[in-house]
Amino acid sequence: FCVGGNWKMNGDQKSIAEISKTLSGAALDPNTEVVIGCPAIYLMYARNLLPCTVGVAGQNAYKVAKGAFTGEISPAMLKDIGADWVILGHSERRAIFNESDELIAEKAEHALAEGLKVIACIGETLDEREAGKTNEVVARQMCAYAKKVRDWTNVVVAYEPVWAIGTGKTATPEQAQEVHAFLRQWLTDNISKEVSAALRIQYGGSVTAANAKDLAKKPDIDGFLVGGASLKPEF
Repeated sequence: FCVGGNWKMNGDQKSIAEISKTLSGAALDPNTEVVIGCPAIYLMYARNLLPCTVGVAGQNAYKVAKGAFTGEISPAMLKDIGADWVILGHSERRAIFNESDELIAEKAEHALAEGLKVIACIGETLDEREAGKTNEVVARQMCAYAKKVRDWTNVVVAYEPVWAIGTGKTATPEQAQEVHAFLRQWLTDNISKEVSAALRIQYGGSVTAANAKDLAKKPDIDGFLVGGASLKPEF
């Protein structure tokens, strides 16, 4: 099971110290991999405060190692300061910053080549769901990744229905499982049975302490990517 906490553009040194203290003192399940997606400017600070059993992820990275790309950070830089993961293709990067499927896939390809593990995000908007296009959208996003990713060992896919992020709306465990099962079958048909069986698919979209247990019981849900709720002690 793999649980990511994506802090997004939140936090300062004081609050990060408090969260790190909570995580350090918590009785975390040794069978659950925990990864924290921290704002880039605080990554090194968080890495030094968090328990070594908790992974640290950049929330984004560019598709080349270095160069004239003002404001960007590279996978090599993330590795250099102790991060071992990067979150790519989050719906906010797609919707607000207009990142294309192709760019996100290129970023994933480069991050993996540089030795980072990747949380590869996919998901549909409310309009797309209401139009019955959920499977079509997530398949399109997965196709882009599949063109660039050769080895899926260090990839975790995060399915996040955009309509359930920060809206308080949550896909029911059944709705989430339905898409996860579709993704599992897509992987079997388009990549391989082995990858389909081994790849972890996280669910993200207003996951809380209240609904986590029911979601976790579903056969094809292998973890969570938690947004704002990961800033709270209950995380």
